Amino acid sequence: MGKNSRGNVKSLPKHTMTIKIGIDGNEANTKKRVGIGQYAFHTITSLYALRKKEKNTSYRDVSFEIYLKDKPLSDLPTSAPWWKYKVFGPSKMWTQFALPFHLTLFRSSNIFFSPSHYAPRFLREPSVISIMDLSFFHFPELFNKKDLYQLENWTSYSVKNASKIFTISQFSKEEIIKYYQVNPDSIVVTYPGFDDNLYKKREVLKKEKEAVKKKFCVGENFILFVGTIQPRKNIVKLLDAFERIINSGQFDNFQLLLVGKKGWMYEGILTHKKYLMEEKKVIFTDFAEDEDLSLLYNLASCFILPSLYEGFGIPVIESLACGCPAVLSNVSSLPEIAGDAACFIDPTDSTSIEEGIKKVLTDALYRKNLIQKGFEQIKKFSWDLGGEQTFKTLIEVATQPK
Repeated sequence: MGKNSRGNVKSLPKHTMTIKIGIDGNEANTKKRVGIGQYAFHTITSLYALRKKEKNTSYRDVSFEIYLKDKPLSDLPTSAPWWKYKVFGPSKMWTQFALPFHLTLFRSSNIFFSPSHYAPRFLREPSVISIMDLSFFHFPELFNKKDLYQLENWTSYSVKNASKIFTISQFSKEEIIKYYQVNPDSIVVTYPGFDDNLYKKREVLKKEKEAVKKKFCVGENFILFVGTIQPRKNIVKLLDAFERIINSGQFDNFQLLLVGKKGWMYEGILTHKKYLMEEKKVIFTDFAEDEDLSLLYNLASCFILPSLYEGFGIPVIESLACGCPAVLSNVSSLPEIAGDAACFIDPTDSTSIEEGIKKVLTDALYRKNLIQKGFEQIKKFSWDLGGEQTFKTLIEVATQPK
């Protein structure tokens, strides 16, 4: 976990009772984490680190049970007397059946926390959930029927029964209030963070540079996209803009590198402007490990995220931390997250995307200013601060009078 704590969270409420917090750990217990998986993993590891600190006397009466359907991965926190993993099945329909059955049978926690949209039904203890975004309200056609049903129905039930709701931006908080008519005081914004030991501006050694260029098939000049390959990332419009950029004559030696897992409806995206991939002008690579991604941010000419909708956008702060100037959509949470440290474009207009990228590539002073503003903007984001706020809120809920 990165040591990127800046600022303080108010001290925890005093309590005399022993508190056991139960957590659905399945989103964190996945390989190649993105989005909600990153959030869940870093939130859980932050809670563990805070509880482990001996000087934190307010935490000593708190213990955790992490519920899993599979054996915990090796990078999850190690077991301790106050931190135990409970692995049980059956894995099929685990959230709907196995988890609520276990919680009802053992009733061992004072509060249940799900770092996702879903809390099981029939809980006796108070619940706290996390909502990343409400993209399924805006783009239902971009989800398969099963996922959409779960998001619509399970999220609604979980919101109605939650004592508190975590979310990752003020934008997402306003969305939750709008669509679920929730009391604003019940929603807590905890910004995600980044590992500042890894994501930072640095000199890339020649050996490292050559290795990563070879691995990802890129040359000296490339534009970097990071995100799941799915329709709401608006990659088709990006490809249209990039085609015009390289055909303008000034940028014919540039490449576009797409880094991310294949998501829902990816096929049509990766076949759009297929000749650009055949000519190695557009490179698609799957998930990239953090070490490689840090190098790519440091080497890229700019970062581009033309999404139609984002609840937060962790790659944005990673790119800013590495001194990679960002070109971003002017919609949803992105203006909030980047502040004045990015070049904003209209994601519905490929000409706007084209012009934004060209401006960042050609205007040296503008580019320099964006980079410097980015280093200031990232000071707002920390997994440690989010973990402290999460811990504080969970104890507040657990100690509320029944």
